[in-house]
Amino acid sequence: MTKFAPRKTLKQEINMRRWILKAGTTDIEGLVLEDTPMPEPGPGEVRIRIHAVSLNYRDQLVLKGLNGRLPDRDLVPVSDGAGEIDAIGSGVDTWAVGDRVTGLYFAWIGGTPKAELGFGLGSLNENGMLAEYVVLPVDRVVRAPASLDYAEAATLPCAALTAWNALYGDHPIGSDSKVLVLGSGGVSLFAMLLARAAGAQVIATSSQDAKLKRLVALGASDGVNYRDTPNWGKAVFERTGGVNKVVNTAGIGTLNQSLAALSYGGEVALIGLMTFDDDGPLEYGALMGKGATVRGISVGNAKMYEALAQAIDTHQVRPPIDRRFRFENAKDAYQALSSQELFGKIAIDLSDRKSRI
Repeated sequence: MTKFAPRKTLKQEINMRRWILKAGTTDIEGLVLEDTPMPEPGPGEVRIRIHAVSLNYRDQLVLKGLNGRLPDRDLVPVSDGAGEIDAIGSGVDTWAVGDRVTGLYFAWIGGTPKAELGFGLGSLNENGMLAEYVVLPVDRVVRAPASLDYAEAATLPCAALTAWNALYGDHPIGSDSKVLVLGSGGVSLFAMLLARAAGAQVIATSSQDAKLKRLVALGASDGVNYRDTPNWGKAVFERTGGVNKVVNTAGIGTLNQSLAALSYGGEVALIGLMTFDDDGPLEYGALMGKGATVRGISVGNAKMYEALAQAIDTHQVRPPIDRRFRFENAKDAYQALSSQELFGKIAIDLSDRKSRI
């Protein structure tokens, strides 16, 4: 009698694609596209059909093994993604199939950050969003703004939420505030757009005059080329009488100049990972004399995200996307992230692929 192998079930036959960083690799060649079984949501989880992801400078650090990477573990990278819920685990009554959502960078609902937060999705032992389908616990899922497409919504979990925390997490800005943003990276662009939506005045810095013109076109009232004006903090103070908030996306190497730009009682929201070398001893005179505050920013929490999403819908803020890539071209997207001409976010679009269910 002929024996036949048991037929695979439909569930076993369904695969999806995902990009992984292979264990021990530290460059783009370690990013590999693979087929893998479709994940199923367990209790308290939902599955998201990803329509778009976006890249952050942080994702380059993870790629290089410099930030939140375990050397002996394959990792699905990228913290930021948006899509629609297509399957729900038991015990979940807060979401429905078809809901438009993004992931949440941290499992952090409100209050102050906790030590166990880790480094966010797409780092350490937390797989990220660079896959066709992702399963997340419900505390890592938030509703996408109704006014944005999926690629635009995918830019929010890291850069936009960080900018919102910088502007409103403490010493919140108002319509009469003056805000200084450093450079034209994703956080700075979001901070400028959100501050302008609130009616605040925004001043920007850049090393390129062409980018300063684009920043002014987006709503900045003034721009300073920090290469041509090394004491740009003093220059900003003289032009404005001091700013209420500095969104410092560069790092401690620009802290003294940031303090110089501040008005009395102002705050430096310190975010950046690009400059770690001091620009000299800390200017305690500026810090103490101005009654200034320096606050470290760690992205943001779910309650902040809800306020951000509401503001985006209310004020029709459009996230700045520089380029969009296909899912198959994720390596090209990573390489574009290093371009000196970049002005806005890099998005990877999955919306044109066929459903696997």
